[in-house]
Amino acid sequence: MKKWIRTAFIGVVALLAVYFVIKPQFFSETGQVKGVPLESVAGDISKAMTETRSGEVREVPVKGMVTMLDLGAHSCIPCKMMAPILTKMEKQYDGKAAIIFIDVWKHREQAKRFGIRAIPTQIFFDKEGKEIYRHVGFMSESAIVRQLEKMGVG
Repeated sequence: MKKWIRTAFIGVVALLAVYFVIKPQFFSETGQVKGVPLESVAGDISKAMTETRSGEVREVPVKGMVTMLDLGAHSCIPCKMMAPILTKMEKQYDGKAAIIFIDVWKHREQAKRFGIRAIPTQIFFDKEGKEIYRHVGFMSESAIVRQLEKMGVG
């Protein structure tokens, strides 16, 4: 009986997570990137200009550079677990690869743009902006490094 309850609970939590990503009207509209309205930063929101964990505003994917995009939320537990890893990767790969985080609860249109069904989701783009690899869930530092190395980033 306990196993059934645990399974049902996990299922409900997963459904709610997906529902909140797909049904954005449940989240308050901030329309802000580092205190600046998205419209004035990006013009066309379909070309995402978003902030990295360090606060730098970038276009996603970054042209001419391998890009790792992590889509999640600041209040998501696996996303919180990845935060220090992404900060480290951002410093380690500065100038070699772009490491970018988008909070899909604040920037709902980006969840739709990238076809996000669950968070966190990591998407790796080559230098031409073509999606090469997608991973859903927590991604370890070693797995990120391996994927970047496969893509020629050393």
